[in-house]
Amino acid sequence: MSSSQRIASIDGVRGVASLVVVFYHSSLIAMPHLNGTLSAWLTQSPLKLVFAGTEAVLVFFVLSGFVVALPALRDGFSWLRYYPTRVLRLYLPVWASLVLASLLIALVPRDPTTMPEGSWMQNAQAATVTPASFFSEASLTMVSYDINNVLWSLRWELIFSLTLPLFIGLAVILRRHALVAAIAACALTVLGRIIDVDALVYLPVFLLGTLMAVRLDDLLAWMRRPRHPAFWPAVTTLALALLISSWLARPIAAAGSLAGRPFWGLAGVGAVLIIVVAMGWPRLRALLERAVPQWLGRVSYSLYLVHVPLLGTLVYFFGSDRWLLAVTVGIPASLVVAALFHRFLEVPAHRLARFIGGALQRRLQNSNSLV
Repeated sequence: MSSSQRIASIDGVRGVASLVVVFYHSSLIAMPHLNGTLSAWLTQSPLKLVFAGTEAVLVFFVLSGFVVALPALRDGFSWLRYYPTRVLRLYLPVWASLVLASLLIALVPRDPTTMPEGSWMQNAQAATVTPASFFSEASLTMVSYDINNVLWSLRWELIFSLTLPLFIGLAVILRRHALVAAIAACALTVLGRIIDVDALVYLPVFLLGTLMAVRLDDLLAWMRRPRHPAFWPAVTTLALALLISSWLARPIAAAGSLAGRPFWGLAGVGAVLIIVVAMGWPRLRALLERAVPQWLGRVSYSLYLVHVPLLGTLVYFFGSDRWLLAVTVGIPASLVVAALFHRFLEVPAHRLARFIGGALQRRLQNSNSLV
């Protein structure tokens, strides 16, 4: 098993996670219209895995900590090129998604009073767009976002990307004690949930991915060891249970309660184990390397950025009572638009980012050589 195969399986994880986020936001549209019994079955049973959107974002964070750090650990890596390239790769698609969302809001009038009281559609979907709100969200410095609700997570991606040298430096220092450091990071993300500090919840999750990158060779060697046939299925079950443990614990630990918060903090641990299983379990790796998960992985960033504006617009277009039609149309429409967005906006944006990053690197190197 080569590392390239394992990286391919990670792309599959990213694709599946992006689809889970789409299903999650579809469930938020549906929840006000479902009875309590059905809602409980969807959220407090293993079915929650299909709709574990917030938890899937933690999987994205682990993946970023891993795949963004890996190139920086190789010989010849250029920080001069990294910063403009990485920042533009994040920002350019985000700006394009905000333009798309703004156009949809302008085309389909939105009256929040027509949405269920206190619902996600009423509270997290902008009814209008002003220059101030557009540029505020485009900066990725806000805590919450209404034009494109998913951008809250891109704020943390940006923070991690800008502080990558700190994460790598810390991971390298702790390299010989990576397991202890990983346990400490898991404890910090649980603590972050208990005391309600988002930075403690999310940043240690990025660090877990970075620790995996620093110890990749050792991690791969550990994965190649002979295992009991039940080992990987058991680890997978544990990973998935930890990912949604806060929901499974709802009967004994209410949402937001002091007893429930540690369970929610365990989602970050589950996210790490999911990546480990995806890399280490041959059967799961083979599934993730199939065409559909790989395609979803390629368009995952685009799908993440476009689906909420599309779903929200369709609910306003069809009406809240016809939410099932909106979701039925919205999910495949999101996949189609994501493919187009990826082909005509994300890919050119990445090429432009690489070109600008390379040009700035050469210019700065030439300037230094003349000094």
